Amino acid sequence: MARRCQNDRVTSPNVGVPVEPPPTSWAFPSPTVADEHGLVAVGADLEPGTLLAAYRVGLFPMPFPAAFGRKKVGWWSPDPRGILPLDGMVVSRSLRRSCGRFEIRHDTAFETVMRRCGDPTRAHGWITDEFVRAYCRLHDMGWAHSVETWRDGELVGGLYGVKIGRFFAGESMFHSATDASKVALVGLVEWLRAQQVELLDVQWSTPHLSSLGVIDIPRVDYLARLAHAITPRT
Repeated sequence: MARRCQNDRVTSPNVGVPVEPPPTSWAFPSPTVADEHGLVAVGADLEPGTLLAAYRVGLFPMPFPAAFGRKKVGWWSPDPRGILPLDGMVVSRSLRRSCGRFEIRHDTAFETVMRRCGDPTRAHGWITDEFVRAYCRLHDMGWAHSVETWRDGELVGGLYGVKIGRFFAGESMFHSATDASKVALVGLVEWLRAQQVELLDVQWSTPHLSSLGVIDIPRVDYLARLAHAITPRT
């Protein structure tokens, strides 16, 4: 059962109208051509218009190690796709108690959150300086957001992602205190519900995320939900 985890120590984000960047010069293939790993294409760039165009058609970027030691950007669309239903997050009793131990802030330390998520000492780290610069540009334009957990004035957990209309693409999270990233996720879900967001994408599900309510859905279902979520309401 989904339970809300209220926290009266919350700094709300200043959400205005994002600035639309110049359109990308790249044309992405359909997500349906993805290989068995979910890889759709390699190349392009991380300009704001390129990133937004990719998210809008169901793709997300991660570095892809190419030949000769060079690194390029891979564009991915896994099938199935992990999502967290906004009415389905599982908040245990212990997690509810943890919510009271942290202060939740939004968009006060975006770059730091990204760099903590990309700590090279973490296993499977993939967030490069190039990615940090690219998403900080999206943040400055109003598209990318962070949700942070603080304790005694210290940043101890957080996550970041991209919001387009009623869609949010969660990218990565970190913690240096028990439950700090989970509390950030609770804060994200509560904020997205208040913003009437319909789709929270987590890309790939894991046993840890599944324990919090993440489910897998077919790519075709994901793409249909995405199209609806990014279409402006009339």
